[in-house]
Amino acid sequence: MALRRMIILAMSVTILFVQEQALMFIPNVQFTVALLVVYASIFTYKENMILIFVYVILDNLYMGTFSPFYLMPMLIAWSLIPTVYHFLLRRTTNEKKLACFGLVFGFVYGWVFIPFHMIQTGIHTWWPYLLADLPFEIIMATSGFLTILWTYQPLYRLMRSEMAKLEHQFDTAYTLAKK
Repeated sequence: MALRRMIILAMSVTILFVQEQALMFIPNVQFTVALLVVYASIFTYKENMILIFVYVILDNLYMGTFSPFYLMPMLIAWSLIPTVYHFLLRRTTNEKKLACFGLVFGFVYGWVFIPFHMIQTGIHTWWPYLLADLPFEIIMATSGFLTILWTYQPLYRLMRSEMAKLEHQFDTAYTLAKK
């Protein structure tokens, strides 16, 4: 992986982490799903998985939840975005399809946590957790749907143009350094 791509990935993780912390006062409302869908559109599958791994580790360290009961479901759930994007959605840029995916993902994200919380708490029935989490899943699903629908195309175009500028700047600097 080229140094410039690593720098762009590091900046993307920073944006992802900072926006989530800035919006933390509103439960399950953030641009994380929309940003990860944009990143899935821009970066390769491997780059996305690295970005998600670093993001989840950073988030768990910062929040003090560095435990397999939080770390593993987060890794699994967030990894579903690039996996579904690259293998099922076939790299579409149709914001309506992606927004519908964001809506479904809001529920799936909560469901991924159920088995881990059942093990952690020793509760063997899943439906009480599902019912308690349902309002938060609805908020996350709505948030994901709307943020993708409203911001995907502008963010995608912006990322594409900025990455092209950065590539050009790096190439120009490299050419000048060789002379």
